Amino acid sequence: MKRKFIWLILLAICLTVLAVYLYPTPVTPPGDLYAQVDPLLLASLRSFRQQHPPQTINVYGVEWEYVSLGQGKEAILFLHGLTGAYEIWWQQIGALQEAYRIVSVTYPAVDSLEELGQGVMAILQQEGLSRVNLVGSSLGGYLAQYLVARYPGAVSRAVFANTLPPNDRIAEKYGTLGAILPYAPELLVMAVLRYSFRNTIYPAANYDELVLAYLLEISYGGVSKAQVAGRYQCVIEPFEPPDVDALGIPALILEASNDPLVEEALREQMRATYPTARVIDMGEVSHFPYLSQPERYTSWLQEFFSAPVTGD
Repeated sequence: MKRKFIWLILLAICLTVLAVYLYPTPVTPPGDLYAQVDPLLLASLRSFRQQHPPQTINVYGVEWEYVSLGQGKEAILFLHGLTGAYEIWWQQIGALQEAYRIVSVTYPAVDSLEELGQGVMAILQQEGLSRVNLVGSSLGGYLAQYLVARYPGAVSRAVFANTLPPNDRIAEKYGTLGAILPYAPELLVMAVLRYSFRNTIYPAANYDELVLAYLLEISYGGVSKAQVAGRYQCVIEPFEPPDVDALGIPALILEASNDPLVEEALREQMRATYPTARVIDMGEVSHFPYLSQPERYTSWLQEFFSAPVTGD
């Protein structure tokens, strides 16, 4: 009888674990996540989403989403971070679309820089763009460095923002977490992300309500565990950083003095990796200044992109 009882307990535990693992991530956020956000700001985000639903393209069997809009002789490719999507740049896109062709992408669930690069280049080819200015933040900044190294002929200028160079620190610091990420229940992964958003990102962003609301919304169906796991693998994948000076590609590094996701040692390593790049310390603007400080952020991009490129 005792042995039967033990087996029942073990069965119950296994069923509970299985239920948690298979339980779908809620896609409907509790309450109104944007309740504290400026109504005009929220209206502009919703209007952008309504007016610019993503296009799709299949690249080696993987479905990519992106938007392409704007006008101008030059083009800008926006590359978001680990917890983002194409519309996270909507304020910069709105301000720049009259002067530039603009492409902004959402990364699917791929787990290598090569796959990300292939997808991005397929989108640019689809849109008839042979050369672009890159704006990448966080993982997007890491990907931007890879694109400069792998496809230098396709890049006019590059902005590496709130990001890090190829390094061993991230893998060493989060190696165990990264190893179990593909096997953890999606419900748990999203809960951990929300904890980080509320307790790390939000305070560092001076309690900016838009930053918190957008990130929480992303965690409710905007990103899957497979996408998070794949993006993590990409941001720890090593590659040889490009020599932007030898390539003749102007580079701008945007960094925040209180970035909770890119520590000072990595910011120093970033500057050392690209010694000829222009560096702008944005101050205490945390990890998502394009959301919390959109006008200032856009002005830095406009100033950088307005400078002539040698050889043009």
